[in-house]
Amino acid sequence: MISSFRRNQIFLEILGCRVRIECRDPKTHDLILGNYGGMQGRNFGPSHLDYVVETCRKDPGFRIACRGSEPQMAADDGELLFILEKDITIELQKLRRDLYFVHAAALADSDRAFLLVGASGKGKSTTTWALLNHGFDYLSDELAPLDLDRLEVQPYPHAICLKKDPPCPYSLPDKALRTSSTLHIPTRQLPNSTCGEPLPLKAIFFIEYCADCHSPAIRLLSQAETAARLFAQALNPLAHVEDGLAGVVAIARRVPSFHLDSGDLRLTCALIKETLERMGEENVCFSA
Repeated sequence: MISSFRRNQIFLEILGCRVRIECRDPKTHDLILGNYGGMQGRNFGPSHLDYVVETCRKDPGFRIACRGSEPQMAADDGELLFILEKDITIELQKLRRDLYFVHAAALADSDRAFLLVGASGKGKSTTTWALLNHGFDYLSDELAPLDLDRLEVQPYPHAICLKKDPPCPYSLPDKALRTSSTLHIPTRQLPNSTCGEPLPLKAIFFIEYCADCHSPAIRLLSQAETAARLFAQALNPLAHVEDGLAGVVAIARRVPSFHLDSGDLRLTCALIKETLERMGEENVCFSA
């Protein structure tokens, strides 16, 4: 993605859509750019989404205005990024109805993608950060847009968002962003590459974090269980054939999926790596 600078304006290129964010003060500009710098693009032609973000003069907080919608108010910087991220995600689903959006992290292993799927608080982002420290590449930590025809994962490389500091030896880089409620690791601070192109989907891990689970465990899922679990984390199923059920069934038939009980991060990363390596070996067949 090609970057250019214009004072207090940020131009993003996300899933082929152009987003312009005008920030009325430098501090807000730096915060938003830190979160979306991995998707920065050029100012070329009309934008699909236009935002204006400014600090409130009378009351503390921020005002977020999107062209064609009522302004929204954020009490602090943490809520600002939450509201902006939510709004952009919803609007992208309207603009790219051809893609199947899943609440999942996406990483790359030898030019093929795998997903970490799970509800909020199940450890997706923390595990993503740990895996990046073990040689994997980055597509997203929160949103996995899937091309069902090609069975490819589209990149959505915003900053990794954590709710608390990760355990050693996966400490945050010095230039991580800290808001009132979240921690953000900009893509330029990641230890490995950020993928800018779609990648074929190789595997899916449904992650369940347990603080008392020191030895992680993994089990292969049936196609039926995979489809049910995946459908529960779909964001725009109604935009697709059979209200999205056909999409998750198609994925389940073609992609091996696993339930992962996660605990100790180093052991969890090692187990994921071992599983992916086994999938790359000849004559290894996964069936439930």
